[in-house]
Amino acid sequence: MTATPQIVAVHLGERSYDVHIGQGVRHSLPDIVAALGARRAVVISARPPEWVPDPGVPSRILPAADGEHTKTLATVEEYCRQFAEFGLTRSDVVVSCGGGTTTDTAGLAAALFHRGVPVIHLPTSLLAQVDASVGGKTAVNLPEGKNLVGAYWQPKAVLCDIDYLTTLPPREMTNGFGEIARCHFIGAGDLRGLSLREQIAASVRRKSEVVAADERDSGLRHVLNYGHTLGHALERATDFSLRHGEGVAIGTVFAGRLAGELGRISQARVTEHHDVVSHYGLPTQLPSGVEPAEQIALMRLDKKATTGLAFVLDGPDGAELVTGVPQDAVAKVLASLSREA
Repeated sequence: MTATPQIVAVHLGERSYDVHIGQGVRHSLPDIVAALGARRAVVISARPPEWVPDPGVPSRILPAADGEHTKTLATVEEYCRQFAEFGLTRSDVVVSCGGGTTTDTAGLAAALFHRGVPVIHLPTSLLAQVDASVGGKTAVNLPEGKNLVGAYWQPKAVLCDIDYLTTLPPREMTNGFGEIARCHFIGAGDLRGLSLREQIAASVRRKSEVVAADERDSGLRHVLNYGHTLGHALERATDFSLRHGEGVAIGTVFAGRLAGELGRISQARVTEHHDVVSHYGLPTQLPSGVEPAEQIALMRLDKKATTGLAFVLDGPDGAELVTGVPQDAVAKVLASLSREA
């Protein structure tokens, strides 16, 4: 018997929506589409046909491919042209079914087409369920950097079906745990003893709280980027052979050490960063061949780096954005991560 799904509400006034978490929740898609009053749907899917639920209205399925190399403006343009050919209107709906790349590109296409078409996300990877599908951030990459072109476009609903996770290879599951591990340090508490569904729900709940308080990244929402500044730089430096969650995991260990180097947290708290990341079987050191100087140059391209190097770091009052971080401190911590056995 399928357990009753957990529902986490994202409170954003007229843009509020629910995140449904549990086994089989993808099958509620027709009811949600009907409640929207949508007459037609375009489903952008990176999954086999048997894993794509019928939206309950006339639809067109567009194939997608998960992966950072397809997260481009060209992909968004192709989706929008397909929308136009199908005759999609602002009274219809876009449905994404795939990992974080698919939710990002489909969400951005929905935000741009006719200046905004409703979108529903069915995230099928652990990474997308705990992070990418919730919060309304949509973006694609440029050769110059990750997530540099995007928009805020909140979905009408998110269906986190745990059944999808049974189809993932082990490394992709570990990849998702990178985002769960960083939640430990941004107010979600210690999630290590919880069931997978509870860990997903706790991660989504914490993100929903932050998004509700700061939808457009003007303050508190920066904490969601914990571990991401170095993580994004590592992704680019390895041409995305290092997965996003793996990069965030290394970035989380780095953030702990940097906070310790700056005297913001105790050595015990620094060690806690390493221990939490290690618990999930995630990497804790820089990949071979990655040079600290290259990472510093890439991190200067980060959106938060408006006044020198900037990082979200732990401290006496919890995680917060710290600007003007001395380059020598960053270089020292990066060197320590590259020397680990």
